[in-house]
Amino acid sequence: MTGQHGPEEYGKYLDGYAGLLGDASATGRRLTREELDSRRALGEKAAEAGLGLRALVAAHMAEARANWPTGNGVSVDSVLAAAAQAMDAFAEGYERAQRHAVRQEEASRREFIDDLLYGRSDLGRLAQRAERYGLRLSYEHAVAVARGTTAYDEGDPALREVERALISRFGDRSILLTTKDGRLVCIAPGDQDEVLAYFAKQAFAATGGGQVAIGRPQPGAAGVVHSYEEALNALDLAERLELDEPVLRAADLLVYPVLTRDRQAMADLVHSALGPLRQARGGAQPLLETLTAYFDSGCVSAEAARRLSLSVRAFTYRLERIHKLTGADPSDPVHRYTLQTAVIGARLLDWPAKSI
Repeated sequence: MTGQHGPEEYGKYLDGYAGLLGDASATGRRLTREELDSRRALGEKAAEAGLGLRALVAAHMAEARANWPTGNGVSVDSVLAAAAQAMDAFAEGYERAQRHAVRQEEASRREFIDDLLYGRSDLGRLAQRAERYGLRLSYEHAVAVARGTTAYDEGDPALREVERALISRFGDRSILLTTKDGRLVCIAPGDQDEVLAYFAKQAFAATGGGQVAIGRPQPGAAGVVHSYEEALNALDLAERLELDEPVLRAADLLVYPVLTRDRQAMADLVHSALGPLRQARGGAQPLLETLTAYFDSGCVSAEAARRLSLSVRAFTYRLERIHKLTGADPSDPVHRYTLQTAVIGARLLDWPAKSI
């Protein structure tokens, strides 16, 4: 950028500099507050004009050589001290302008991300803004969301670590990495599943074993919102169903939204199939956990007993108790489907802890 500017371009940012050096040599004084403020203001203007700081420092040095005070009584120390003060103030103003520009860019990026993930703003304008960040919203995109044991923000080392790994592996592939509500978020073209799979691997490591959910590819700006919401719902399902897989794909969990689409019907099934378990000593929860372990272990009693730290005999007794109370035999394929669906519904509806 600096190569596009000639020496005359720098002149207006050196205004009054030679005079300051001459006056400092004659009087030995330090620069006044007003003079320092004027140097800072020139530094800010130079940064806003897109000039490079190294080239500006070189211009100051050249100006000092060209206008070095001469004659009797010239104080080299005073001139050098004034030059150092002037350039320090100039650099301070330059850096202040840069920090302001960075903050503005961060705020603009955050506003865009909020608008994109919440489906706000005019779609045409949103698409134009998206191109600035490498996204073409006319294509399909998929969203992956990672959560860990802590909340993450834009400056978090975990995000930087994942970003470095992705750039090193894939370069610039129209990938947008960010944070939202304390989670890491990756938006990638829908036909580049390997990007999101690698993001999941890196995010799992960076978050210390966190969980990652990947939404399905969807077209358009609304598709980004849809994929993001699918990923969030997958994480919510994982928490409610105690799914411990490190990577969840929304496409593999579609049965759960289907099961809960008619909440009242699911509540009726839970009451009908599992309600009698409330009559057991200790309530329904221990027997519900028994069914959960049984189905999660592939209906293998020995494995389910091990998971619950029970003897096989004690576990078998529990299954018999369930059969007696509900009239449904968990080992019978016909009854098993009803009971397993009801168990899933109970976990989704947080029954029996909550009334439904």
